[in-house]
Amino acid sequence: MIEPEDFFNAMKSQELDYYTGVPDSLLKSLCAYMTTYAPPENHVIAANEGGAVALAIGYHLSTGKVPVVYMQNSGLGNIINPILSLADNQVYGIPMILVIGWRGEILGDGSQLHDEPQHKKQGRVTEALLVAMGLSYRIIDQHSTNYAEIIREAAAETTTTAQPVALLIRKGTFNKYALPRQNITDHSLISREQAIEIIVGQMPENAFIIATTGMASRELYELREASGVGHEKDFLVVGGMGHASQIACEISKNSDKNIYCLDGDGACLMHMGSMALNRDGKFCHIVLNNGVHDSVGGQPTAASNIDLAAIATACGYQRSISVRCAAELREAFKSMADFHREGSCLIDVQVAAGARTDLGRPSLTSQQMKQANMHYLRDIGHGTG
Repeated sequence: MIEPEDFFNAMKSQELDYYTGVPDSLLKSLCAYMTTYAPPENHVIAANEGGAVALAIGYHLSTGKVPVVYMQNSGLGNIINPILSLADNQVYGIPMILVIGWRGEILGDGSQLHDEPQHKKQGRVTEALLVAMGLSYRIIDQHSTNYAEIIREAAAETTTTAQPVALLIRKGTFNKYALPRQNITDHSLISREQAIEIIVGQMPENAFIIATTGMASRELYELREASGVGHEKDFLVVGGMGHASQIACEISKNSDKNIYCLDGDGACLMHMGSMALNRDGKFCHIVLNNGVHDSVGGQPTAASNIDLAAIATACGYQRSISVRCAAELREAFKSMADFHREGSCLIDVQVAAGARTDLGRPSLTSQQMKQANMHYLRDIGHGTG
């Protein structure tokens, strides 16, 4: 495996010393090392991958240097527009290195590495997508002893061609490196899992939940399993980070159920412009806010420094509130019991970072869950066992 420190130093040796992106599980050790050792002004955790490309463009225009943009391959969809309409050498010709974690990667024999459903198609088309975008790429894995030379070649190529160049990173490439523990834990905060249990326990019988990608969906699924009930009332947004609230918004316009969205702070930030449209729905938008990207190494988000409740109010939500403990959450939930008669509301729930190490994954297929969800929403009859 490659030591994150060595990879980081190999980039610095090529004067690649500005980094921005959205953390990824395959890159979490490298991201953690950059968070620890890169100057804060030279490492920006972006709201979304397209925004990271925009930051990189601004950095190059103002310094003349080559930036590094990191992401999971699921983020390729977010970068297509700024890459092709701005950074491409037929437009402005902005050099940059894209470091991409390859979920659902294709192996040397043409088979696909087993991964979650949301990564299967993305993993299959990653190389073809890069080719279609006209981007040169190189693959790096744990056996790439020449990774420093690969970085040097990529830096030289992006400078010469004035075109972004990609480094595709396979699973297991980096040795482990974790963010140093911070002694600032607020022990008064409940866990995200506890918050979900409180929320589900206070929902009306006909509630329907749209749960964001990552830990929240997995924790909700396990709660239902432990309670011995089905999963027809939960739509798990296993991919498409940042889009859960818009799914909830539109469902709320076409269903007589009480609609709830369990969102994350990183996901909410990723496409925060959606909040300006959510005012037209009639659902409860609950942001489980721990200030970090929990499932990819605990990289910080900007949500700790902004007032999401005030933003929701400014966007036209009927009501919004921030809470910091179980009692406040229960009271806020009670006070918004009739939200569906008025319009959308938001509860920003401050929760502790972290999750159980033994947290499982859904055993039902996405197609099974979709059918059960649609039957429940349309009162056709349901059941997912």
